[in-house]
Amino acid sequence: MKVNIAELNRNPGQRLPFSFSTTAEELEIRSGEYAFDGLIQIVGTVVYTGSCWRVTGTIEAVKTFVCDRCLTECRNAQSQPFSEDFAREADDEEEVNVFEGDMIDIRTLVRDTLIASQPLSNICKPDCKGLCPVCGHNLNEGDCGCDRFVPDPRMAALQQLLNKK
Repeated sequence: MKVNIAELNRNPGQRLPFSFSTTAEELEIRSGEYAFDGLIQIVGTVVYTGSCWRVTGTIEAVKTFVCDRCLTECRNAQSQPFSEDFAREADDEEEVNVFEGDMIDIRTLVRDTLIASQPLSNICKPDCKGLCPVCGHNLNEGDCGCDRFVPDPRMAALQQLLNKK
């Protein structure tokens, strides 16, 4: 995933569009908790600002995973924006990616953006109710009727007093 920026060197402010398709295997993204299904689409532009080349765009991917709460298999379309600056020389004042020649390789940028944007827990929806701790029924499909009351252990001494009467 290399973008040739040779024509931008003469025209600061000009935009150079790019688009790529790749797979999770090509990006070497491996996780036991999720996978990316099908092609990952990358669309963006490069702009020469006079001091650096700013690469901006969006990554479109479909993530498949098993919900951590209800164990349902899920598919989630994701759209992740990115924006990074690239320069030929490192500058102590600014954080930029350094490259040589007329080609900017955005492979690492795309990979890191996808991995960093993944949540710590895979939940099918924000209000997922999970599984019943008694019978294992998926509570998103309806109530199972089990008594799931768990007494507060801090109140156990008071409960014993009530049981003595």
